[in-house]
Amino acid sequence: MNELRIGWAATLFLFLVASAATLPAAERGPNVILFIGDDISWNDFGCYGNQAARTPNIDRLASRGLVFTQAYLTASSCSPSRSSIITGRYPHNNGKAAELHLPIAANLPWFPELLREAGYYTALSGKHHMSVRSERGQPARPQAFDHVDPGRGPGNGGGHANWVQVVRERPKDKPFFFWFASYDAHRGWDADNQWDAQRYGPKHRPEDVIVPPFLIDDAATRSDLASYYNEVTRYDHYIGLVVDELKAQGELENTLILVMADNGRPFPRAKTRLHDSGMKTALVAHWPRGIRSAGAECDSLVSAIDIAPTILQLAGANTPKTFQGESMSPIFSDPTAAIRRFAYSEHNWHDYEALGRCVRSADGFLYIRNFRPQQAWQGPADSVRSPSHRSLQRMRDEGKLAPAQTDVFLTPRAEVELYRTADDADQLHSLADDPAYDEIEAHLAETLAAWRDATGDSAPERISADSFDRETGNSLRVKENEYRGTTPGEDRSAEKINARGPH
Repeated sequence: MNELRIGWAATLFLFLVASAATLPAAERGPNVILFIGDDISWNDFGCYGNQAARTPNIDRLASRGLVFTQAYLTASSCSPSRSSIITGRYPHNNGKAAELHLPIAANLPWFPELLREAGYYTALSGKHHMSVRSERGQPARPQAFDHVDPGRGPGNGGGHANWVQVVRERPKDKPFFFWFASYDAHRGWDADNQWDAQRYGPKHRPEDVIVPPFLIDDAATRSDLASYYNEVTRYDHYIGLVVDELKAQGELENTLILVMADNGRPFPRAKTRLHDSGMKTALVAHWPRGIRSAGAECDSLVSAIDIAPTILQLAGANTPKTFQGESMSPIFSDPTAAIRRFAYSEHNWHDYEALGRCVRSADGFLYIRNFRPQQAWQGPADSVRSPSHRSLQRMRDEGKLAPAQTDVFLTPRAEVELYRTADDADQLHSLADDPAYDEIEAHLAETLAAWRDATGDSAPERISADSFDRETGNSLRVKENEYRGTTPGEDRSAEKINARGPH
């Protein structure tokens, strides 16, 4: 009799375990796919008004999902931005990862770790660019991803060669989270040489591109932008293939898809900038089962650090105290919901010495504080080496730059800038000297100072110095220990501070 009871109990246990693993998707939390483009400005998707760059698959997701019009990154620099997304923390609160190519502090959890603990299958395919700083005596961080691959394949250097395969070969008894990160559209361009017109359509024509006012409208710049648009379209194509595979598997309805980029386009006055051309990101959310107002626009202010707590909350996973972001889930039910009053961003070393901070307010103001005004904000080294930058240099030497173009080389820069972004989309006319905005400027200055103090931010005297020539973009061939300095927040142990500041 006891043997029968034990056998029955064992059978019941196995049945319950199997049932939990095969729960309907709606009962076990949504699947999630985070698509991250590399170096793509917010207004280079069709659904954000660009009539030249072709993004039909992203546009289709937007028409049936939610388009965020006020989504901002915490850094316009590749690895600091990605590290911030995956930890839900500001760059200076991630330890050395505040600067390009440096590791995240080992005490900080990555949100895919917690999804794995909650029963999700997790995979990263494509660009990684995140690492952990090992500390003597500290246990290793738990594994964040069940599967990792670089995403490249024959004839495809864009990082998306394996995305569909990852979707197909996943365990079918678990919800999944995929971090799909392309190398498109990072310089140097390889989509031109790998172009397949049957897949991607015709290449973009230089005469059709949109030249922003801070670049020179000449043949070299137009050709440069056309190559960039090709990379954006290739990124879009592989997103479409993943969506088709989700449909075929019957998983699209309960999969939250997020489409964004890590920073602005790799052109002058974009990538690394605190202005919208560098720091604002497209953010498209598609989730038929969870988004109530399909095809709507959301004007609520959101930050990239809000992604991690959003995903964990929807998955029913534990949210750690280290997170500094806010969940966006109320917005999925009501696009007018407000989750924050302020969003903060950082400009730290990326090839060149720099230290800047900014705060954006929900009522549409951008306040910038520059702690190295003696240095130009000309962009990263790969941008300095570009045809577009050389065109600016040529016109500068001929004394023919327009004011918006002069800003690329401006030094000294203003210590404070203030913009009303709705009236000045490219942030070309600072209101910092306008008495009519003194009260707003003072309020935002106090808010930014309070956030920096609460989160342990700092402006060390010796920060990382230039490692590339500012005029040519060529390496100065200095050793890392010679140009690296104290990272912001390092002197205040900011990696151990979880405060959010005014938000």
